[in-house]
Amino acid sequence: MNKKGLAILMRTRMKPTNPSERSLFPAANEANKLVSSSEINQSNGSIARLAREEKNKIYSQKLNSSGNTYREFEFVRETMHSAISMNKTEVLDDVLNNFSEGYSSLSHENRQKLLLVLAKEYDLNRTQIRELIKQYLGLELPSGEKAQSSGTEEEGSLSAFYRTERNLRHALKPTYEVLFERLNTHPGGLKFLSILRADILCILTEDNIASLRALDSYLKEKLITWLSPAALELHHITWDDSASLLEKIVAYEAVHPISSLTDLKRRLGVGRRCFGYLHPAIPGEPLIFIEVALLKNVAQTIQEVLWNDPPIPECESTCALFYSISSTQPGLAGINLGKFLIKRVIKLVKRDMPHISTFATLSPIPGFMQWLLSKLASQSKLAETETRGMAHSSAESFGSTFRENILEPEEERALLDSSVEFTAGASGMEVMCNLLTDADFEWINSARLLSVLKPPLMRLCARYLLQEKKRGKALDSVANFHLQNGAMVERLNWMADRSEKGLLQSGGIMVNYVYRLDDIEEYAQSYFSSGHIHTSSDLCCYVEPLKENETTKD
Repeated sequence: MNKKGLAILMRTRMKPTNPSERSLFPAANEANKLVSSSEINQSNGSIARLAREEKNKIYSQKLNSSGNTYREFEFVRETMHSAISMNKTEVLDDVLNNFSEGYSSLSHENRQKLLLVLAKEYDLNRTQIRELIKQYLGLELPSGEKAQSSGTEEEGSLSAFYRTERNLRHALKPTYEVLFERLNTHPGGLKFLSILRADILCILTEDNIASLRALDSYLKEKLITWLSPAALELHHITWDDSASLLEKIVAYEAVHPISSLTDLKRRLGVGRRCFGYLHPAIPGEPLIFIEVALLKNVAQTIQEVLWNDPPIPECESTCALFYSISSTQPGLAGINLGKFLIKRVIKLVKRDMPHISTFATLSPIPGFMQWLLSKLASQSKLAETETRGMAHSSAESFGSTFRENILEPEEERALLDSSVEFTAGASGMEVMCNLLTDADFEWINSARLLSVLKPPLMRLCARYLLQEKKRGKALDSVANFHLQNGAMVERLNWMADRSEKGLLQSGGIMVNYVYRLDDIEEYAQSYFSSGHIHTSSDLCCYVEPLKENETTKD
């Protein structure tokens, strides 16, 4: 595809699509047409006969389709078995091709069915493992005089251990490992494995099947090994790259969608950089890419980043701002390629532009509004229960245990006083909830409401980022990503993203994470080992008193 083709493709994607008026059952449409034309010249009996014939025809087509689907599934299942069990290397490539092509043609239901077959029928041989464990436990370690005997005799007494341990290691590898290993060395196989895992993850979101979870875990471990930093190439993406690669950038940009060919060219031009990780087994397609803006200072709003023309010459920039990191492979979810990408980009930018001294982000806070609205709803409900004056001791205990003051007294009063013309509510929490869930976001057009909402929203957002945890780590996914990579939380930015997406995710608030070159490894290690979050002293004033697992940095 050339640049012109890419331009046409993008224009096509920008066109609004009209909802289809066709029926989900095309054959039924044809039957309706036939019946309608028959009504002109035929009797009601003829119409009924024609309708019955068409109905039988449709039913016959469905039966044939069902039969074809079954045969297709069985063919793919047989090729999968051959790909695992076959030892003839000269025909193995053809078998793997047939399997991957056949799998791609299966329906969602048959893909799920096949993956369950793979997970269950090609799993570990647990009977064999149990027997080997019994054998191992029955072996006697050399002791006493035997332990002090000659080296040859000691080696002989330990040979049974070595043999059983070797057999155990082999038995603890599931049979489907053979398929994964063979696909990994097959042309296009690594890409296919990522598609396979994307399907597994999709199924697991609907039904948490233990055997499929084990399959996913094993495949993920394999992919982590095969996608080690040593196997990845850091590529500086420019306008001179192929149109097919640039199309991937447009398609997979997940944070700030690319609106046009001009927008794409701008993001790859002066004052910007775009870097991606490429793998030789998936040529021309970045696994993950990061977009960088070269600025004078750390940006506080997204408008400072998505400019039409560079605000300053590149030589005057002192800050490299990471404003978008996107993965192109859903099947690589949970594999932290971004950790290595950010570190390598920092080193490369620092080498090529020594005048850059600050490396930071302007990041979304995707989980904040969902967390806040859930808190407001639950606390409003508890407050309502208390006001009803329920006499049961259990209810009083429940309220005293879980009730908390989401809003400070002065914030409560300000919200009630300022929102009369916009919404009603029995409490400040109810008023805040009503304002934030307004479909038209009227509150962002009122200077008074903005000033009233800013203190509680900034305070609660700081609490969400610094104190709300899941398994000892930051609850917010983007925060967790940057913190585990060695960043610190530097600053919250009010009304930094006033787009619909920004308002829905975080009430327009964005956050700056900063990567301090001398502290990256230390911060990453402390967060990994104990959940410590390093943050600026200015940000900590929102969440006094300071928690044990937070550290300030001036």
